[in-house]
Amino acid sequence: MSRGRQGSEAGVRQRRRRVHGSPAAAGEECRDLICPSCPNGCRLTIAVRGEQGVELRGNGCALGLEFVRTLPAAGGRAVIACEPSTLHTREWLKEVAASWGIRVKALRPRLIPAGSPERTLFRVVVEDAQGGRFILEQIPTAARCAKMRIIRVLEFLSAKGLAGITPYRADGDGEYLHARDGGLWQLVPFVDGVPLDRERYIHEGWRAGVLARFLIELKEASRGLPHSSPAEPFSLTTYIRTLCSRIERCEPALMPRVDPIIAFLEQGFMAIHDALPTGFCHGDYHPLNIIWGERDIRSVIDWEFAGAKPEVYDLANMVGCLGVEHPSSLVGDLVVNLIAQLRGAGLYADISWRHFSEFVIALRFAWLSEWLRKEDRQMIALELDYFDLLIRNHDRLVRAWSL
Repeated sequence: MSRGRQGSEAGVRQRRRRVHGSPAAAGEECRDLICPSCPNGCRLTIAVRGEQGVELRGNGCALGLEFVRTLPAAGGRAVIACEPSTLHTREWLKEVAASWGIRVKALRPRLIPAGSPERTLFRVVVEDAQGGRFILEQIPTAARCAKMRIIRVLEFLSAKGLAGITPYRADGDGEYLHARDGGLWQLVPFVDGVPLDRERYIHEGWRAGVLARFLIELKEASRGLPHSSPAEPFSLTTYIRTLCSRIERCEPALMPRVDPIIAFLEQGFMAIHDALPTGFCHGDYHPLNIIWGERDIRSVIDWEFAGAKPEVYDLANMVGCLGVEHPSSLVGDLVVNLIAQLRGAGLYADISWRHFSEFVIALRFAWLSEWLRKEDRQMIALELDYFDLLIRNHDRLVRAWSL
């Protein structure tokens, strides 16, 4: 399960590090240079070639060129884009948007859409003559089947009246994806929101009711959803065992930290997991995958991991993400009220609640896998520390959550 998402983690860093880099000596390459000029966050490589200028690779638009020209490394030299991604001009983007009948009045590259730019090759907000705003996105051709599955899911849920769903736009012929420029293009309305205060929101108890209501309504709206209940739903225990085998083979130095976590889960959770009731889940339900209003949810985004999973999957992911922002939130009003409201609504079976606290711990292996994939040593260490904290305080959490 490749977690292509940006970390919602720990306030240790923002959703994506924006590394501007340092001045480069002649011939030195800066390989961890993230362009902050537009929503794509392109990974740039620059190489200073003395008086010949600065070579730039990896920019997806002309804003990348402008950004590199401002760096001390450029030093007033000419910046030459070598093998860049296609530079999407205004006229080109207007032509693509016209496939959906959108007459582009303006591009809004400074508007940053919510969600991970890793899931697209390019994206930009466009505005039509009536002031409507849309996100025009380019995705890999290989993503067609997966994207159409998401599009159909959102159409189904929207038709059932589920609030917080933003369906993709179809053209006049009912087509959602257009193949152009070596990739597929899609269009979705741009939803503006109220930014989360990362220091405060984890303690704002009112959000519990909003978050709980969405999960309750999602369960009802997803009844009858095609392919929502496959014969073999996602198995977290199989995933954990596969990941641990890979860690033992490729990162054996981590095993002294991992073995006690597995030993804890083997006490009961691993044997019972595959018997837990399943249901349709968002698959990545956490506060940064929500576009918030003043007191409500305007849109839930990033449905790439949606599907049939143990029914408590979304709640466990939400609680785990809130706790990693700050451990005190695990016993704060937001988490405690969220759990209480869902228990009161009878959303999950008793067996799911009995193993919920263990599920929160087990699900963090998905995040550990993400940091291992990115070779992010800081986040690997943080995640292992978080495992320790959750296990050490397990009994306290069970009491606080009235489980």
